Amino acid sequence: MVTTLTLQVNGKSHKIRTDDPQMPLLYALRNDLDLHGPHFGCGLAQCGACTVHVDGQAVRSCSYPVAKAAGKKIVTLEGLGTPQKLHPLQKAFIEEQAVQCGYCINGMIMQAAAFLKTNKHPTEEQIKQALADNLCRCGTHVRIVRAVKRASGMMA
Repeated sequence: MVTTLTLQVNGKSHKIRTDDPQMPLLYALRNDLDLHGPHFGCGLAQCGACTVHVDGQAVRSCSYPVAKAAGKKIVTLEGLGTPQKLHPLQKAFIEEQAVQCGYCINGMIMQAAAFLKTNKHPTEEQIKQALADNLCRCGTHVRIVRAVKRASGMMA
């Protein structure tokens, strides 16, 4: 049976049709709404590449059922800022050259954005702890931590 769901994504209402309400939110974002900030990494909610915000909380969209997201406020990397007005984290990641391959960056930025809402002046250790469950294989961790620290200063 096909179900129609309404998703509130990046400030806009979208209707999607699915025959599987347990389908991961990630699939709806990428395949139905053509949003490519969130990436498919592990599919097990362990790497963080698929992180989005649902009602202000960072969630792993690869394991979050699309039906559960209906009616909630969803923000993807594309919704944090615009090319004309970058979010402070996006700006800081550029300034610190924190991106190498770019695959993990969606998750790093989205996790950091949720973290900085609750911790305005984090220490380096707190930043590392907040991002500990986000995997990066390129080794730009030092730059990523510097970027989050820089963004916290811009947002203060």
